[in-house]
Amino acid sequence: MERELCFNSARNLARMIQERDLSVREVMEAHLAQIQRVNPKVNAIVSLNEELALKEADKADKMLDAGKLSGPFHGLPIAIKDTHNAVGFPATSGSLIFRDHYPSADDLIVERLRKAGAIVVGKTNVPEFAAGSHTFNELFGSTRNPYDLSKTAGGSSGGAAAAVASGMIPFADGSDMGGSLRNPACFNNVVGLRPSPGRIPFSRTALYSPLAVQGPITRNVDDAFFMLSVIAGPDGQSPLPLRSQVSGFLRKLSLI
Repeated sequence: MERELCFNSARNLARMIQERDLSVREVMEAHLAQIQRVNPKVNAIVSLNEELALKEADKADKMLDAGKLSGPFHGLPIAIKDTHNAVGFPATSGSLIFRDHYPSADDLIVERLRKAGAIVVGKTNVPEFAAGSHTFNELFGSTRNPYDLSKTAGGSSGGAAAAVASGMIPFADGSDMGGSLRNPACFNNVVGLRPSPGRIPFSRTALYSPLAVQGPITRNVDDAFFMLSVIAGPDGQSPLPLRSQVSGFLRKLSLI
């Protein structure tokens, strides 16, 4: 049952939670158990906080008991790329310099994920400052490929891709300037979608180049667009906002 939950799609898990076929705590406990089994070998998730994750899961179940739904991702576990700020977790960028850096505000992508009901359980490993196509650093060590532990998981979103591929989380956020979504997705047999600049607001692009974007990592294309339906959309922080509607991402995919 746990394996079935951990390798189910994010969209199916969301539906089963909302229809009360599963409790949020059941989903969370299954994924935390998978993290305990797999992460010591793969080293994809860092700064894990199981106590907080279970507390948030119970809170999400109480909301459902009261007939309230926080959003389409209600109760789904997620781990955030360690270059992105998530309140309550260190944002180290894989560097010893920032090992004790705790941000005071969420990045916009994290804010949107949480508002949609996703529960942050930890962070995903990155190369130091996300610089490189392989995920290793002096603070947390190397992330391994779950298909072959002697091989690389790619980078810089290597922790995110390896965690999704091995069923530790149903989906993850990543970022990409020169391949950091696409490279690890390819190495780990998952989907990494690099959107057009401005599709997902990323205010830090103004600091250096519009080539840097954020995007989803999932186990199938349907889930990638499910995630896009929440994290995409214009925002005043972005210097290059795309103002088209994102509701179309939720349409059922079909062959033409």
